[in-house]
Amino acid sequence: MTGSRVLALGHYQPARVLTNDELATMVDTSDEWIRSRVGIRTRRIAEPGETVAAMAGQAAAKALANSGLAPEDIDLVLVATCTAVDRSPNTAARVAAELGLPSPAVMDLNVVCAGFTHALASADHAIRAGAARNALVVGVEKFTDVADWTDRTTCVLVGDGAGAAVVTASDEPGIGPVIWGSVPGMGHAVRIEGTPSRFAQEGQSVYRWATTQLPPIARQVCERAGVTPEDLAAVVLHQANLRIIEPVARKIGAVNAVIATDVTESGNTSAASIPLALSKLVQRGDIPSGAPVLLFGFGGNLSYAGQVIRCP
Repeated sequence: MTGSRVLALGHYQPARVLTNDELATMVDTSDEWIRSRVGIRTRRIAEPGETVAAMAGQAAAKALANSGLAPEDIDLVLVATCTAVDRSPNTAARVAAELGLPSPAVMDLNVVCAGFTHALASADHAIRAGAARNALVVGVEKFTDVADWTDRTTCVLVGDGAGAAVVTASDEPGIGPVIWGSVPGMGHAVRIEGTPSRFAQEGQSVYRWATTQLPPIARQVCERAGVTPEDLAAVVLHQANLRIIEPVARKIGAVNAVIATDVTESGNTSAASIPLALSKLVQRGDIPSGAPVLLFGFGGNLSYAGQVIRCP
């Protein structure tokens, strides 16, 4: 077996929609202020009892159903999250139990906003090494749990949700080589710290880093995958905010690609943002099956990870 591919996708979002106008009754902001600075119109808010594990299970169940595989076929579950409250059983184990998976390896990964692309690469590596054959990879966040609802620069960003992918062994690789890394000395620019934990960031530092340092790395991802930016059918960046997505996508040079902008309706869902946006694009039929898609996560720890996949 020479590689792996994404076989199917699924996603889940809470029913509760929080608009900019509603936010303006909670904190000193306005619809115009939010749209002009981050491009977000709405975001989804989980109910108090709607846990990280519950949302992950919903998305994972949809991806598994779409894959045509049986629960016993899954031998690895990787969940990317930075907002899970419970430590043990971990979120991956809770998802496995919910779906009736008999004996998979279960691991949670915390690489914040780059979590899903790190987890996808880890699943690909495990399959290539012969340690797994079918993996369930989930990105999920209840980011509103760590929001400071008195800070208008951050609370306007956050949303909740989950996205999932089933990854399977393949003679024809459909997940390209990952390029990943971080800037540890600037890790303080995005923080979720304290008790209770609260999200804070140095917005301008993150903006400058993302828009200047990441486009050349994204182009390297394409080169490693053997495609040019012009070949890409879609670009799915971490849905941080529209003011980052648009210039980064433009600098990558993917002139023929659909650019995911799910952030406008879902907000920043951290590790969930890439699989959530990708699953919606595929569900709507916006990307042809087999077409090359760039996934690129970035954010907390000033970590990044990207790969080109073939659309399921």
